Amino acid sequence: MNRERVNAVIHHHHQHNAIANNDEGVLSDGDMDVDVEDVGVEKEDEQILVGTVSEQALQTLNELRCSNLLCDAVISVTDGSFNVHRAIMSACSPYFRAQFTTTGEATNKGSNAESNNHHVHIPGISSSIMEEIINYAYLRKCSINADNVHQLLISADYVGISGLVKMCKQYLAQMLTAENCVSIMGFARFRFLNDLYAKARNYLLRHFIEVASKNKDLLQMNLKDFYDVINDDELNTREEDNVWKLCVKWIDQDPENRKQHVAQLMQGVRLGLMTPKCFMEEVKEHPYVLQSDEAKPLIVETFKFMYDLDIINPTSGELTTPPLAMPRLPHEVIFAIGGWSGGTSKACIETYDTRADRWVNIPAEDPAGPRAYHGTAVIGYKIYAIGGYDGLEYFNTCRVFDAIKKTWKEVAPMHSRRCYVSVAELNGLIYAIGGYDGHNRLNTVERYNPATNQWSVITPMNMQRSDASACTLNGKIYATGGFNGQECLDSAEFYDPNTNVWTRIPNMNQRRSGVSCVAFRGQVYVVGGFNGTSRLATGERYNPDTQTWTFIREMNHSRSNFGLEIIDDMIFAIAGFNGVSTISHTECYVPETDEWMEATDMNIIRSALTANNVAGLPNIRDYIHKERDRLMEERRQRLLANAMVRDERMNGSSNASVETVQDSIMEDYESPNEHDENELSDEEEHVIGPRPENRRFRNPIRTQRIGSHHEIRRRA
Repeated sequence: MNRERVNAVIHHHHQHNAIANNDEGVLSDGDMDVDVEDVGVEKEDEQILVGTVSEQALQTLNELRCSNLLCDAVISVTDGSFNVHRAIMSACSPYFRAQFTTTGEATNKGSNAESNNHHVHIPGISSSIMEEIINYAYLRKCSINADNVHQLLISADYVGISGLVKMCKQYLAQMLTAENCVSIMGFARFRFLNDLYAKARNYLLRHFIEVASKNKDLLQMNLKDFYDVINDDELNTREEDNVWKLCVKWIDQDPENRKQHVAQLMQGVRLGLMTPKCFMEEVKEHPYVLQSDEAKPLIVETFKFMYDLDIINPTSGELTTPPLAMPRLPHEVIFAIGGWSGGTSKACIETYDTRADRWVNIPAEDPAGPRAYHGTAVIGYKIYAIGGYDGLEYFNTCRVFDAIKKTWKEVAPMHSRRCYVSVAELNGLIYAIGGYDGHNRLNTVERYNPATNQWSVITPMNMQRSDASACTLNGKIYATGGFNGQECLDSAEFYDPNTNVWTRIPNMNQRRSGVSCVAFRGQVYVVGGFNGTSRLATGERYNPDTQTWTFIREMNHSRSNFGLEIIDDMIFAIAGFNGVSTISHTECYVPETDEWMEATDMNIIRSALTANNVAGLPNIRDYIHKERDRLMEERRQRLLANAMVRDERMNGSSNASVETVQDSIMEDYESPNEHDENELSDEEEHVIGPRPENRRFRNPIRTQRIGSHHEIRRRA
C-alpha cells in the first residue's frame, strides 16, 4: 500500500470518528500518530486502522479552547460560560450533540435558527462542575474529589458522558469506608447506579463489624432495609452476638415505634449460633423481648437447639438445620494444597468453610502431578505453588492455581531446586527462601515478579534454613527456625526490601524445624515444629517493638510440617505430623482468651501441606460446604456412632440400647484417636527424603461439629 493511500485511509477514519457519537476520543486530520504498519488490508478496498488520539493532540485542542481559537459555540451555566468546539462536545455527549445539531426556534426576533444552536444554557450546574466536564470532553481526564464527585456524577449523567460517570463511580467505590458506605448505598440506589450500589452493599456486609461500630446512617435505615442487611447470608460476622447488639441499637433510636419489630429482627439473627451467655442474658431477658408475644416461640426454639433437646433422640427422623442456626456464607476460605500421606505426595485440594466448620474436597488437582514440602503464596485470586518434592524429584518448578477459573498453569522456574522451602509475599512479589536442593541446605533467596514472570536472586540469609517458615509483617519478611543440616534452629531474622539486607533478631525460646509462623496483630506467631527430640505443641510470639519472644498457650496437638493460617481473626493450625502419625486435626487459637479450640478435622490425613487464605472470591459458593441444611443431621449421626462404639467397648456387646446411646451422647463427644502412622523425623527426611509410611487405619468416626464458632467453643 502506498503512502497516498494510507493518508487517504487515515483521513477517512478521522472524519468518521469526528462525528461519531462515542466517548473514546475525537479524531481530526493530522492528530493521530499512525505508522504504516498499523494499517492492515482485509480486502482490496477495505482497510482496518488501529490507533489512538495522541495526548499532544488532545492538549492542543484544549489550548485552542482556552484561547478561544476556532471555537464555534458557548455553554453557559448559572455562574459562568465557556467557549467550546461543537464537534468536540458532540462527540462525547449525546446531549450536546442534540443541542448543537437540532434546529430550534430562534430566541430573539430577527436571528436565525442556525445561530440558536451555537449556544446552550444549562441551569443547576456550577461553573466548577462544568469546567471538569469540559476538561474530560477534551482531555479524557479531570479532577475528582470527595467534595465534587456526587455533583459531577449527576451532571455527567445528565449530559450523557458515560465515561465520566464510570470514573466517578470508580472513585466512589475506592473511597468506601465504614463511615460512608451506607450513604453511598443510598446515593447509588437513588441514581439507579446498580453496580455501585452492589459494591457499597458488599462493603457493608464484608466489613460489618467495623460498620456496625462506626456508621450512624445504618441506624437510620427503614425496617425493610435494615432487616435485609442483618438477614443476609453474606453478612460477615464471627459472632452472632454482634448482630443482636446492633438490632438493639437500631430499636433504641426510636423505641416507641421500633420495639414492635423485635420479633421480626430476631428472625434475621442466627440466634442458635449466639454464645449461650449472650442469649440468656441479653436476648432472653431483654425488655423488648419480654414485652413481645411473637418473640416467645423464638426463645423456646433457640433454647431447645442450644441445649440439644432434639438431637439426643436416636429414633427421630432426619434433622434439618433450622433457620436460627443456618451458617452464613464466608467471605474468605482457606485453601489446603498438596502434602505427604501414606508414603506418597498428594495433589489434593481442600477448602475450609469457617462458617460451617467443614472441610470441602475440591476436584481441581494439578494435572502436572502432586507435590509436598512446597511453599505457596496468594496474589489476588491466584495461588502460587513453589518448589517442593514428589517422592522422586526436588522441584524448582512453580505452578499457579487460578481460583476463579479452577485451572493450573506453569510459570517461570526458580534458579534453584527447593524442597522444604519457605515462601512469603510482599508488595506483590513472591519470595522463595532457603530450602533443600537434594544436596545442601540453602541460605539463598529468590524473588518472583508476576508482571515479568521472572525470578531474581537477592541477598542470602545469614543462616542456612531448610524446613523453616516465613511471613510478612510491617513491610519486612521474617524467617524463623529451620534445619541447617546439623541441628534444628532457634534463630530468626528479617529481610528489609528497602535496604536489601537480612538482620538477625533475638533467638526464639525453643528450637523449631518443620515450624509454621504467621503475622498476626502486629506480632510474629511461631507455632509447633520439631526441636530435635520431639514434636512441639508450644507456640510463641515476637514483638518487634520490644524485640522479645513470649510463650502462648500450647496447642491441643503436637505437630510439625503443618499448615498455619489466619481466618476470622483466629489462627488455625491444620494437619501435620505429631511424631507418631500423620494427623488431620484442626484447631484454632483465640488471642482474646489465649486458648486453642478444636475445629473439624480435614477429610484427608496429611503433613507437609500448605494453607492460604483467599478472600473475596466472586465464586465463593464453589468452595463452601453445600449441604448446610444437613449440618444438624451430620452431627447427630456422628454423636450416635460415637456413643454406639463407646458402649460396645464398655459392654462387649454389639447391641446397644436406645437409652444407653442417649446417655453416651451426653458424655464426652471426643472419641479416642487410635490410628498410628510411622513417619521420618525432620532430620531423617532431610538426609534421605521421606519414605513410605506404615500406618494403621484411622478411626473414621472422630467427632465432627456443626458449623459455628459457638459450636467450637461449646465442645472445646
